[in-house]
Amino acid sequence: MPDAELTLSDQLQFLKDEFRRHLETFYARLKLAPPYESVEKAIRTLTTIMHALPQEEQVRIVSDPTLRWQQFRSAFDASGLANKHHGIIAGLARNRSALNLPAEYDHFLSLFTPQEQT
Repeated sequence: MPDAELTLSDQLQFLKDEFRRHLETFYARLKLAPPYESVEKAIRTLTTIMHALPQEEQVRIVSDPTLRWQQFRSAFDASGLANKHHGIIAGLARNRSALNLPAEYDHFLSLFTPQEQT
């Protein structure tokens, strides 16, 4: 979590850096080369999403890991990153227990798996 003494701009930079690290980890653990141009687009999308929110909401998101992951997932999807390596990742995601990814990464993986009908 970013230091409360940091400016909002610094906190948003922290958020972008954290998102980049998560994307690098996601692709590295799946043993895939990240689609670099799309990764940069996803980071720009996150920035756009965050700047569109009221400052109070931005502060809430930066300080809450659950809200951060929701924004990371939104940016991952909205940027089109979920369309890259889709078939490969969908195949890997079928056997979730074999993946060396913490549970938080299910936010990304769920974009590659069929959603159950209820």
